Amino acid sequence: MAAAAVAVLAAVLLLARGGSAAAAANEFVLAGFARDNVTASGVAAVASSGLLRLTNETNEVLGHAFYPEPLRFKDASTGAPLSFSTTFVAAIVPRYPDAHGHGIAFALAPSPTVPGAVAGKYLGLFNTSDSAGQGRSGVVAVELDTAKDEEFKDINDNHVGIDVHSLWSVNSTAAGYTDAGTGKFAGVSLVSGDSLQVWIEYDGANMRMEVTVVSPAGKPRPAVPLVSYTVNISSAVADDTYVGFSAANGAASSSHYVLGWSFRLGGGRAPDLDLSKLPSLPSSRSKKTMPQLLVVTLLLVVVLVLLLLSAAAAALVIRRRRFAEEEEDWETEYGPHRISYRDLYAATKGFRDVIGKGGFGCVYHGVLRRRGAEVAVKKVSHDSRQGLREFVSEIASMSRLRHRNLVQLLGYCRRRGELILVYDYMANGSLDKHLFDADSDNKTTALSWEQRGKIVRDVAAGLLYLHEGWEQVVVHRDIKAANVLLDADMNAKLSDFGLARLYDHGSNPQTTHVIGTIGYLAPEMSKTGKATTSTDVFAFGAFLLEVACGRRPMERDGSLDSPGLADLVLECWKAGRIKDARDPKIGKCDEADLELVLKLGLLCSHPDPRCRPSMRQVVQILEGAAAVPETPPKDLGNNNGLFYGYSESFDEFPTMFPATSEATTVTMTQPSSSHSTGGQQQHDHRLSSDAFSPHQITEA
Repeated sequence: MAAAAVAVLAAVLLLARGGSAAAAANEFVLAGFARDNVTASGVAAVASSGLLRLTNETNEVLGHAFYPEPLRFKDASTGAPLSFSTTFVAAIVPRYPDAHGHGIAFALAPSPTVPGAVAGKYLGLFNTSDSAGQGRSGVVAVELDTAKDEEFKDINDNHVGIDVHSLWSVNSTAAGYTDAGTGKFAGVSLVSGDSLQVWIEYDGANMRMEVTVVSPAGKPRPAVPLVSYTVNISSAVADDTYVGFSAANGAASSSHYVLGWSFRLGGGRAPDLDLSKLPSLPSSRSKKTMPQLLVVTLLLVVVLVLLLLSAAAAALVIRRRRFAEEEEDWETEYGPHRISYRDLYAATKGFRDVIGKGGFGCVYHGVLRRRGAEVAVKKVSHDSRQGLREFVSEIASMSRLRHRNLVQLLGYCRRRGELILVYDYMANGSLDKHLFDADSDNKTTALSWEQRGKIVRDVAAGLLYLHEGWEQVVVHRDIKAANVLLDADMNAKLSDFGLARLYDHGSNPQTTHVIGTIGYLAPEMSKTGKATTSTDVFAFGAFLLEVACGRRPMERDGSLDSPGLADLVLECWKAGRIKDARDPKIGKCDEADLELVLKLGLLCSHPDPRCRPSMRQVVQILEGAAAVPETPPKDLGNNNGLFYGYSESFDEFPTMFPATSEATTVTMTQPSSSHSTGGQQQHDHRLSSDAFSPHQITEA
């Protein structure tokens, strides 16, 4: 098969880069692929059978496969767009029927590797800075999208769209086709696992692109296109443009395949594909006929089971009592987010593998048998029913957050005075272990600056999503290294939304109790009592300095009136040696990037919330799309020249901050009993369930 493809490719007329040849027809037919047919990147690979697999059953990956030579889509003499035609056969096979990746796209791109693009909803073609069409990416694509993303105004999770410089499709339609025989519209499931054939025709004279889809491959081509749009290709793409495919997985995975591909540039239709010559998709496990002996054995087993029914019934009653759960009528509306205690008990092998402890309970490692997914299971004690409904409601809301840099909250369970929360498992644990325990723990090595730079950018992207990318504003309220977890590939994910608050976009946050960790609390919190996106930015600034300097914002054994980390960095900047504040364990690094992070950390830590940037501005600065504002060091302190005026800000709470040997998370409430049953107060007490923080204090 591969040899045949190579033979076909040898007959290809490559597009000349100038002269009259620029308007000549150029075509190729790939009835299966060879490794030299395409430039593959990411996890894309060509099998020995000739099957092109863009992604495998791995989460958060992407794959590219582009024709190795660049093409020009405009006439060299007139600049007019050239017509092109293409058809391909593809298939999307999800790992699980109810959870799948984000889809596949046929794309025109300025590079065969699409540098800077990310996986998930960005389809391997865009990233956070260019996905909304704010710049000229040089990407034109036809997406077979299998995930509905509200950010990009997707119509559903099974549609075909045309994208120009953006993932906001200029036109999209639910996947399907008009049957040539009946004239009726027939829907197509893009994730059925069946092969489907796509035709894309671009008329250069009318500048109109038309897309037609049919499934399964081999049915007659529909006469009516599914979706179309008018676009000037010659101005939308680069002079030297690569043509090919991209696919991506997010929190769930699919295998994205391309079986064959035909392409023609310069007028006329692309040659038809001979489907009989295309490689086959991997076959599923065939069902074996049950041997007669096995049937007899099963009958005997059934007889034995009937004889033991009485004993089994008694054992079942005992087991049900053991795994009894609390469930009230109002919880039915949150049913999809509830996980049975029986499943969690089995997943954690009886809650034996402890991976973390906090002030409100323990965290256990587990594997959910039905999903085969590793999880972290947190037990949180609660002794009041008041406020619990509101808390479960917020859990249900938080579990709908979807971002590659957020630890996914999968669900919850209630049983005998315990609230059990279930998260994605992060193999490399919390960031503070890598920052502060690298010397004492032989299993942990110091992080390089390249790793630290990626970590702060990951956390910034996750925090921007919380502030602006979801249907409500989410204020995290406890951003710190202890709440940043690292997966097996050292990707950073912001975790622990136990203290988070939600409010609608455009509305004002409500006054609440002052909750958070010393060193990360914005000074205005003690006076206004309002947790805002600006207070999150302040905590993120402390986090930036923590990562760059390898020190906590406030030393564990330091007094409250001693200079904090921000003050020390500010003094270094005033002395003209800001880079001296860095963590000595970093070694050689990108000095300019280090200085950028230090200055940005100070700017985010500004005592005046009006002078702090938004997280969108922070992300733009970190990605190099904007410069750090020119702010003289002398303008960054308060009247005393210090960032952290705790002696002034918290005089009304003089007993709140006892010296401890560990980092302290503080919850400020009105005077009451430590077992108060007040709804909101008890609710905030319960929200302080930080399983990954070393220690917490709730002061009454």
